Amino acid sequence: MKIDLIYFKMRALAEAPQLLMHYLNIEYNYIMSWDYYGKEWQEVKSQIPFKQLPMIVVDDKHEICQSIAILKFIENIAGQKLKEPVLDAKANAILQSAQELFLPLNPAVNFAVGDDFIKRRDDMIPFLQTRFEELEKILKSNDNKFFINNEPRGCDFAAFHHFDLSKRLDEMIIKKFPRLEQFLDDISSLSSIENYLSKRPELIDVSIEPKLIIDGTAQPTGTQKT
Repeated sequence: MKIDLIYFKMRALAEAPQLLMHYLNIEYNYIMSWDYYGKEWQEVKSQIPFKQLPMIVVDDKHEICQSIAILKFIENIAGQKLKEPVLDAKANAILQSAQELFLPLNPAVNFAVGDDFIKRRDDMIPFLQTRFEELEKILKSNDNKFFINNEPRGCDFAAFHHFDLSKRLDEMIIKKFPRLEQFLDDISSLSSIENYLSKRPELIDVSIEPKLIIDGTAQPTGTQKT
């Protein structure tokens, strides 16, 4: 099965699918939208389902959009689908809760600068703390490493991404939640994830002029080719 993951220059909604595929040893190609379509994003946006990315293209013909659907698809092809309906519902609840952290966290870290960054950070911290508190309670309520059991799933990698990204907003937020910090360590210490994290494009100059280091070159985050 050939899988192309189409996205942009940012650390956001394509991150959890990449973490999951690396963990499950699923090969894929990460392709910037302008390279895949041969045009700038604004020229092709109207032609894309739901007018947004990420999207995976399976075997050059099947387009699967929406990051939650992408994560569920990856789980299904890897045989990770939960057979117990209650556990499956709980995993979906974690996944949805983690996904709701996308706004305003991801745009702030990837794009906001100066006073705008400071305002966004200060405005969202109460929300992040409340959501982190609820997620920590769930982790504390079981004896497993991860939210459902001792094997990480799509919901765990979605949560990991947002917990990890919050450190770029304010590294002290996560420190108030020791169980979440342990969760981050447990995910990060997985050999396949450790390898991925060491090689993924580094996100630098957050709040100043956010960039990703891609092939040794600092490139501004965004939806345009540079």
